[in-house]
Amino acid sequence: MTPNDDLPLRGAALAGIPAGIRATGPWTGRRQLFIRFAGVAETATMYTAEALRGELARLAQRSVYHSISISGGDPLAEATFLASALEGERSLAVMLDHNGQRPEALDAILGSLALVQVTLTGAEEDAQVARAMATLRRAADKHVAHALVLALEADTSDGRLLRIVEQTNSASADTSVVLHPAAESLSSRDRRWLVWLERAAALHGDVRILARLPEPTGMR
Repeated sequence: MTPNDDLPLRGAALAGIPAGIRATGPWTGRRQLFIRFAGVAETATMYTAEALRGELARLAQRSVYHSISISGGDPLAEATFLASALEGERSLAVMLDHNGQRPEALDAILGSLALVQVTLTGAEEDAQVARAMATLRRAADKHVAHALVLALEADTSDGRLLRIVEQTNSASADTSVVLHPAAESLSSRDRRWLVWLERAAALHGDVRILARLPEPTGMR
């Protein structure tokens, strides 16, 4: 038995299953149920895979949602748990929003996903970007829709962002790339992002710039 073989039985720590509006990526603005894995300092509730399946089914029957989002913490550290929880038929599509740092663990749940979303800040080291690209390639190889989200948290250079877009195109030309600039950099008088988008579009066929919804209206 490997250390993760009993995950469906012992469960995983979740920060909750709240409803919210997707804040980032190609599904921005969609109403979702969020499976949020707990971070180190967050209050958590333990769910077995069976309990999570049942709770998702119950919530989906009580209201109308576009999809389910898996996010928070390090969700692919619980890949075996998720694979068990996502077994069977569901009425809602499922997306994974993560940092793309565990490409080898993605295979366990790829068959249950409608969208693999890799979210970066633009400040990652080269090795981290390389692992994110490997994640996008894995999704592309299995014909699962995939997106790269650049949710900027610092003043990353335009050249750095363009290099990431170029790497993304090499990983998979089918990737949907969405850049969410820092709010303070958005101005009707600033042509920075108009110029950047023109350059990015020359490198990759599907690039867009969107304002990021504020939390808690938009949850990740």
